Amino acid sequence: MSAMSEPAPDDEILLVRVEDGVAWLTLNRPNAANTIDRPLAAAFHKAIVELNDDVNVRALVLSGAGKMFCAGGDLQRFAREEDGASAYVEALIADFHAGLALLENFHAPVIAAVHGAAAGAGMGLALTADIVIATENSRFVMAYTRAGLTPDGGTSWILPHLIGLRRALELTLLNRTLTAAEALEFGMITEIATEDALMKRVGELARELARGPTAAYVSARRLLRHAHHTNYANHLNAEAAAIVASFETKDGLEGVRAFRERRPPSFDGA
Repeated sequence: MSAMSEPAPDDEILLVRVEDGVAWLTLNRPNAANTIDRPLAAAFHKAIVELNDDVNVRALVLSGAGKMFCAGGDLQRFAREEDGASAYVEALIADFHAGLALLENFHAPVIAAVHGAAAGAGMGLALTADIVIATENSRFVMAYTRAGLTPDGGTSWILPHLIGLRRALELTLLNRTLTAAEALEFGMITEIATEDALMKRVGELARELARGPTAAYVSARRLLRHAHHTNYANHLNAEAAAIVASFETKDGLEGVRAFRERRPPSFDGA
């Protein structure tokens, strides 16, 4: 599947399909740079709720149709609201942030396939993923204060944790645009792919994850994501509880058995 090349009906602002355990979720407002308006935020929230409840989904891929991943909030739409812009944005944010909160605790690994711009809330969406693969032409920018606005989309939380407070302040206050190479150096993305190879590489990773021990992935990503919320002793307790619980899962037992029998494990994600 190539989210960048396959056409879709104009009225489908969000494309969702599940195949071989992989859910593909594509922002589909290419003529508006995949910017987020109220309908897209509502569709995104609804889709994440449904996918998170689907036990057949064992990996999730986020992407954008057209020339870029997502240019953030739809400022053109906000401007048309004039005096009602704050109420419009409040309703939009309620849906978008609810979807992001579910995504942060999603029941399977999440991959972002980024090409072109990932700006503002679009950058927040991309960085919420566990693995971020970006093309050589990708660009990352906060952009909020340039328009006299403050961050949303989780960006003011995730950036300091990923790259440190000083760099996060630089990107937020000075709106420095990062190349893919700079984002990789900062630790914001996982790897860089060529434009032509992006979706092939993402598909390979997604299918690999979909064949893996889903429950173990969920526990592992939860431990890593919550590590900065606790102290070392409490985290050791959380690790102990998680690994003990993993020995009670079908995949955990299969992994140990396969190691003993010197064969590749066959996980079913249970």
